[in-house]
Amino acid sequence: MTGQNLILIVDDNATNAQGLFEVLATAGYNTLIALSGEEALSQLEAVLPDLILLDVVMPGMDGFETCDRIQSNPKTQDIPIIFMSALSNVEDIAKGLNLGAVDYITKPFQQTEVLARVQIHLKLCQQTRQLKELNDQLEQRVAERTEQLSRSLSDLQAAHLRLIQQEKMSTLGQLVSGVGHEINNPLNSISGNLAHAEQYVQDLISHLHLYHRYYPDPVVEIVEDAEEIDLSFLSTDLIQLLNTMKVAADRIAHISRSLRTFSRSDNENTIELQIQDGLDSTLLLLQHRLKANSHRPAIQIVKDYAELPPISCFPGQLNQVFMNLLANAIDAIDEFNRGKTYTEIATNPNQIQIVTELKLDAIAIRIRDNGTGMTEAVQQEMFKQSFTTKPVGKGTGLGLAIAYQIIVEKHGGSLTCNSAIGQGTEFTIELPL
Repeated sequence: MTGQNLILIVDDNATNAQGLFEVLATAGYNTLIALSGEEALSQLEAVLPDLILLDVVMPGMDGFETCDRIQSNPKTQDIPIIFMSALSNVEDIAKGLNLGAVDYITKPFQQTEVLARVQIHLKLCQQTRQLKELNDQLEQRVAERTEQLSRSLSDLQAAHLRLIQQEKMSTLGQLVSGVGHEINNPLNSISGNLAHAEQYVQDLISHLHLYHRYYPDPVVEIVEDAEEIDLSFLSTDLIQLLNTMKVAADRIAHISRSLRTFSRSDNENTIELQIQDGLDSTLLLLQHRLKANSHRPAIQIVKDYAELPPISCFPGQLNQVFMNLLANAIDAIDEFNRGKTYTEIATNPNQIQIVTELKLDAIAIRIRDNGTGMTEAVQQEMFKQSFTTKPVGKGTGLGLAIAYQIIVEKHGGSLTCNSAIGQGTEFTIELPL
């Protein structure tokens, strides 16, 4: 038996249970009462309510144990549970939520609050059931359809990945364009004025030397002031200071160019690219993750670049693949470092090797890390959409699927992986000339 908007109240206080029963009945809900955890479990053998309001403090089997028993039963584990109690400390609330409760109401009840929470969780429950029904229907249709449906689904997934990838690149391109514009305006002003400032300083120093040549014996006040400001040191250091500022401005300009190189918008037409430029611009953007921190020394980047001709490709998309593979390598290294001391890691340094190679009719790029590695089973699944080994909130499972699509479908190349647990991972990209 399953009720429509059926609610089970579990409370050893009959007065409280009856009061809550009347509030819910007046609001139009079908309601049952159990005066103990044991009685609730007994009723659940015959009735599957849409929602359970469960008191925490009860003699014998308390609310926490009752909740655990309900959640352990596959038949009842999907029924949402709202705990009720006068207890309001954080530990009790956390314990209830960890056991699987969806909400927590403290006594004494506010009628409007109870009805509002009941309504929202019943609505969520209904939507969950509808989604499950739709999912079941979709699975059945996929099972019954022919190879044509499989191809259509594959095409749809590919189009979905393309849209996601294009949207990511478009968003990144707009962001970088805006950042580049904001950086370049003051940067051009600084760079231009530094050249003039350097010339002005040189002129002033030359003028001081000329003055000193013809007036070698200035008045005491000038001599004292020159000694106080250390005129000789100031004259030398000011030039060095300007040179340091010029180096910093050049560094900013290099970062700005790397950003533009990384996120070039090239969805329609191929562009000639030096593969090393794409790899280096990606490494620059990941520099903050490669640096040493309190947990580990810096990750070493070992480059072995061959002399390669420019290749006709979609640079922004190719750089997105480099970004994904290098970021995954850093993640694998950090995972492998877990539980190790700083000294242990330093003894066997973290390392990412990047090798480029010119073949007869293709260019090969190998990215290898000495991180945690992958099982054969993971390698079989990793290029599939939405597959991920990372915890919730740490990955979408789209990165390698998009990378595979960009290399194989967009560039006619290949993307392969060689990995073993504890021995690191090597991705190999081959792009036809």
